Amino acid sequence: MPTSIYEAYFSVLAQVLLASALAAALIALGVLLGKRVRNRVKDTPYECGIPPTGGARERFSVKFYLVAMLFILFDIEAIFLYPWAVIYRELKLFAFVEMLIFIALVLAGFFYVWKKGVLDWAYGEDQQRGREG
Repeated sequence: MPTSIYEAYFSVLAQVLLASALAAALIALGVLLGKRVRNRVKDTPYECGIPPTGGARERFSVKFYLVAMLFILFDIEAIFLYPWAVIYRELKLFAFVEMLIFIALVLAGFFYVWKKGVLDWAYGEDQQRGREG
């Protein structure tokens, strides 16, 4: 049993120092031993083996951002399910009702987005407006 705060956190401090030293050593070795060949091919951007087309300042459809927000929403739901599952037996029916309310709210948002057509990538912007109106 540790008798002081220094003894309690010594292992954490040692691990942080070891990880920092290893990271610094690997970066230093890469800089010292790595080849520095610069040419036109190495300076071009790489996009999954496909030659890049267009500029970097192109506009994206708002659907990309909406899908990203949905992804974050359902990630948060999954994160909240883990602690709920751990303490479910202690809280019994209260935890069950609270999680039902939480899942109902998340599903209400999901069905709203589904009805708006955010997840329907087959339609263009003008066809989408025709479906809503």
